[in-house]
Amino acid sequence: MLDFINYPVSAILWFWHEVFGFVLDPASGYAWALSVVFLVFTLRALLFKPFVHQVRSMKKMQEFAPQVRALQEKYGHDKQQLAQEMQKLQQEQGFNPISGCLPMLVQVPVFFGLFHVLNGFRPGAPSNFVFGPEDVASFVSADLFGAKLSNTISQAPEVLATFGTDRPSMLVVGVPLMVAAAIATHFTSRHSVQRQTPEAAANPQTEIMNRMVLWVFPMFAIIGGPFLPLAILLYWLANNFWTLGQQRIVYSRIDREEAVAAAAVVDGSTVTASTAEPAASAASTAESTEAAAPAAIEAKPAAAESDESATQDATEAPSPARPAADADQPGDASGVFDDRSRDSRPGESR
Repeated sequence: MLDFINYPVSAILWFWHEVFGFVLDPASGYAWALSVVFLVFTLRALLFKPFVHQVRSMKKMQEFAPQVRALQEKYGHDKQQLAQEMQKLQQEQGFNPISGCLPMLVQVPVFFGLFHVLNGFRPGAPSNFVFGPEDVASFVSADLFGAKLSNTISQAPEVLATFGTDRPSMLVVGVPLMVAAAIATHFTSRHSVQRQTPEAAANPQTEIMNRMVLWVFPMFAIIGGPFLPLAILLYWLANNFWTLGQQRIVYSRIDREEAVAAAAVVDGSTVTASTAEPAASAASTAESTEAAAPAAIEAKPAAAESDESATQDATEAPSPARPAADADQPGDASGVFDDRSRDSRPGESR
C-alpha cells in the first residue's frame, strides 16, 4: 500500500549506506547508523521550503487569532456562515492552516515507510525493497555495542538470540537513545512554544496543547521506545536535532526580515515627515503671499494718490521771491522785465 513511499525511502537509505560503506566497513553498525541519520537529513532538507511556509502560516494564524475568535463569537451559531467568513479571512490575509501542516503530514507516511523498510531486514530474507540479499544480511549482522539496529528492546529473548543479541545489550543502547530522543523532543517543542504570541499563548486550548507537546509527546519516546527498532529511535533523535537547528535558522531569518521591514516603515515615516515640513512651509508662505497680495494692491493706489497729491502741491506752491535788484526794474506783475511792454507804452520815445 505504501510502496510509493517505501521504495524511495529504501533507495535513499541504500545510497547513504553505499557512501559510508565506502569509508567504513559496510557491515558495521556505524555505517548503517550514519545511513539512517543522513536519511533523516535528506528527507528534512527536501521539506525545508514547506517547513518555512509552515512557520509563516502558523505565525499569521497567531497574529490573526483575535479576529478568528471574534468570528467564532459572532457566527458560532451558524457553522456554514462561520466557515465562509473564515475562508474569506484566510484568503484576505494569505494563510492556510492546512498548508501549514503539510510538512508534518508528509513526515507521517515517511515514518511508516522507514518502519516498514527496517522491519524488512530479517535473517534469511531474500530482499527488502531495493536491497538485495547481501545488503539484508549486512544490516542484520550490524550492531552498535552489541545491540542490533533492527531489533526492539521488548522482543522475546529467543527472537533476540536469533539476531545474535540479548536484552541487556539492547537496554544499554536503547535506553540512552530513548532518553535523548525525549529530551530533544522537549527542547524542540519548547523552542516552538516560546515563539507564540502572548494572545495565542493565553488561549486555554493553546495552553492545553502546549502542555501536551512539552511533556506528553516527549514521553512517547520513553513509553513507546521499547517497542521501536533502534534504527527508528535513531531516526527520532536525528529528526528532532534537525528540527531544533532548522527552527533556529528559520526563526532568526524571519526576525531579521521583520526588523528590516520595521526599519523601512520607520524610515518611510521619517522621510514623509521631513518632506511634509518643507511642503507645509511652502504652502504657508504661499498662503501668506496670497493674503498679502490684496493688501498690497489696495495700498498701491493710495501710494499713487499720495504721490500725485505731493506733485500737485509742489506745482501749486509759490516760487521764491526774486532779488531786490530785479524787483526795482519795471515789468509785469510777476516781476519779470518785458521789453515789449516798455516799447508798447504810449508817450515814450524810442
